[in-house]
Amino acid sequence: MDELGLRRPTTYWHRLDDGRIQCDVCPRSCRLHEGQRGMCFVRARQGDALVLTTYGRSSGFCVDPIEKKPLSHFLPGTPVLSFGTAGCNLACRFCQNWDISKSREVDTLADAASPEAIAEAALRLGCRSVAFTYNDPVVFMEYAIDVADACRARGLKAVAVTAGYMNPAPRAELYRHIDAANVDLKGFTERFYTELSAAHLGPVLDTLRYLRHETDVWFEITNLMIPGWNDSEAETDAMTRWIVDELGPDVPVHFTAFHPDYRMLETPPTPPATLRRARSIAMANGVRYAYTGNTHDPGGQTTRCAGCGAVLIERDWYDLGRWGLDAEGRCSVCGRPLPGVFEARPGRWGRRRLPVRLRTADVAEPADVAEPAATPGMAR
Repeated sequence: MDELGLRRPTTYWHRLDDGRIQCDVCPRSCRLHEGQRGMCFVRARQGDALVLTTYGRSSGFCVDPIEKKPLSHFLPGTPVLSFGTAGCNLACRFCQNWDISKSREVDTLADAASPEAIAEAALRLGCRSVAFTYNDPVVFMEYAIDVADACRARGLKAVAVTAGYMNPAPRAELYRHIDAANVDLKGFTERFYTELSAAHLGPVLDTLRYLRHETDVWFEITNLMIPGWNDSEAETDAMTRWIVDELGPDVPVHFTAFHPDYRMLETPPTPPATLRRARSIAMANGVRYAYTGNTHDPGGQTTRCAGCGAVLIERDWYDLGRWGLDAEGRCSVCGRPLPGVFEARPGRWGRRRLPVRLRTADVAEPADVAEPAATPGMAR
């Protein structure tokens, strides 16, 4: 079925001897009788097949700065057309996009668009990439893949913002179509994942290893620091040592501030000092590009040369200042290459946020432009 909003057959599942169908996209391995949906809510059994119920449907489109994903070493300063669907395969008690990712109402998917319409809209809006975000593209991978292919055909990049909770075969299929990713490494203990996300740490680490050693996908890591749960010096030390040992020193790591939301309203916001401390620990352990996020900290968000310390990309929130890279992405002082994906000149999108409505397959209309908030939100 190719019509927008109708159910799309999927590939990664198999039949069980007891008559159920097992979804093989993620480690949850949901086993479904007729009419049942997986934990993600959007992958469902229909007859003797597993279908995606949200193909061609979105919870909304918005042009964001690429730095908001966050990606600091991928086409800096450029606008990205962001969108998500509904549902998620994790159950994070602290979810910052819970109204989308925890939605059980397909009616929240008010905007419909084909992959080609999304790519054409991104071009017309001056974007350099399209991001699958707000909820995890793992659960709508068939739609994400088709959009990514339509974008690549028009010279646009595809970006996945994900928790990385995925099985090996579908993971390899998805990332053949992806140019960049930000992976949420939510914590570095099994207790954190089981108690706060109803998941496990191991598959996320496997995804990070896979991206580093088996793909050319540019990726960065985000660690949302939640007071009392994953913000200890010992955990940050262990996590950043693992990153350097397993992934190398050049993978950027973003330490971002939690704010109370969803089912963790009693947990206090992350103090800025916690983020600064985490950044210092990471850099002491050999992480060359460590950043702070969701807090006003130009020093902690500016990229410096790992060789001579010169400012390469100055940032104030999502606004870029000084640019110290040459046309080939090297430090203009000492000539050391900066790992990442760069163009000869940075974009100038800044911190603007432009909601967009795609009302037909070939029309994109800017909605009312929201003024930048004093403190950027947590939406990925």
